[in-house]
Amino acid sequence: MKLICIGRNYTDHIEELENEKPTDPVVFMKPDTSILLKKQPFFIPDFSDDVHHEIEVLIKIKKVGKHIDRRFAHKYYDEIGLGIDFTARDLQSKLKSKGLPWEKAKAFDGAAVIGEWIAKNEFSDVNNINFRLEKNEEIVQQGNTQFMLWKIDELIEYVSQYFTLKIGDVIFTGTPAGVGAVKTNDNLSGFIEEKKMFSIKVK
Repeated sequence: MKLICIGRNYTDHIEELENEKPTDPVVFMKPDTSILLKKQPFFIPDFSDDVHHEIEVLIKIKKVGKHIDRRFAHKYYDEIGLGIDFTARDLQSKLKSKGLPWEKAKAFDGAAVIGEWIAKNEFSDVNNINFRLEKNEEIVQQGNTQFMLWKIDELIEYVSQYFTLKIGDVIFTGTPAGVGAVKTNDNLSGFIEEKKMFSIKVK
């Protein structure tokens, strides 16, 4: 199982971090050890003083595929989820300034929250899904998949050029604006439409 993550897929998030708009999807990976175990709190790592939440719609791959044509991408997933890509922003900034990879800032233990899953056929249009993150019962991030620069099927086509997709792989599709730091004792809850997909405590 691998986690394939997409960066800079919402214009408003690109602008808030003052990043350059990419010409192709930005792709990075997280290992399965980065998955936060169910019913466990998220522990802020001791190597960072500025860990940010990034809410993202997730796609679970259901069959093996390589060089998948966009027309057939819908056949490779039947579940939609929600999660968090935790990012040690201070460490990421240092690594980026030196032209180094981001893994230490993005792929550390517990850095990937994977919530519940919803059958794809429950949505009338996967390119029009509302989602949000609440921190201490206040909305801090909200988005809609219609505002992705690259939609779900486009992402599957793109990443499958480089990586064979296998059963159980998860694609993190990018985060909208509103990313921000988490603090000890924060409560984070993620919603697709009005369905709560996860709830975690920060320690």
